[in-house]
Amino acid sequence: MKLVIFGATGSTGRQIVEQALEQGHAVTAFTRNPAALESQHANLETIQGDVMGFTAVERAVRGQDAAICVLGGGKNLTGTVRSQGTEHIIQAMEKTGVRRLICQSTIGAGESWENLNFYWKYVMFGFILRNVLADHQRQEKAVKQSNLDWTIVRPGAFVEGDLTGNYRHGFPSTEKTKLAISRADIADFILKQLTDNTYLGKAPALSY
Repeated sequence: MKLVIFGATGSTGRQIVEQALEQGHAVTAFTRNPAALESQHANLETIQGDVMGFTAVERAVRGQDAAICVLGGGKNLTGTVRSQGTEHIIQAMEKTGVRRLICQSTIGAGESWENLNFYWKYVMFGFILRNVLADHQRQEKAVKQSNLDWTIVRPGAFVEGDLTGNYRHGFPSTEKTKLAISRADIADFILKQLTDNTYLGKAPALSY
């Protein structure tokens, strides 16, 4: 399958690139800094660009079978790169006829707010990361209002760890969880959505 990955040089994006190549996919990595992507592979193409610029995004999307969006804000806790960048991805996909979008958000967005414990509700997302959560909310709204075949993935907090394949997903918002999952397992779940329509048009939470 031909995949374009936005956020390819982020901590989760790197895992997706590596696992996708191992699975035999043809990967286009979209990044502002190609030098930051250490992977070298015959099936890997790198496109340099800024997701805030529509022309470069359209060029990267054209001819793909699916797009994976794992955009992050880096150290900027007040930016809108997730929501605005995702809007550009959606517009490019709708323009070029690419249908399948898998977009990483976070537990805490939408109805998954109830999965959070006190600390995450009132300290992290209630205060420290309140703008990050708001940007994810705008991002999810754009995805849900699109005409694409979308899946939103809501992982818990990123932790170090290997690929285990042993995680929980799609649990109800009334259920409390550990709120943690490794980047490798997030990548594993995201790539599985390419061939599994269980969560088509849905936003499953993901955690240990």
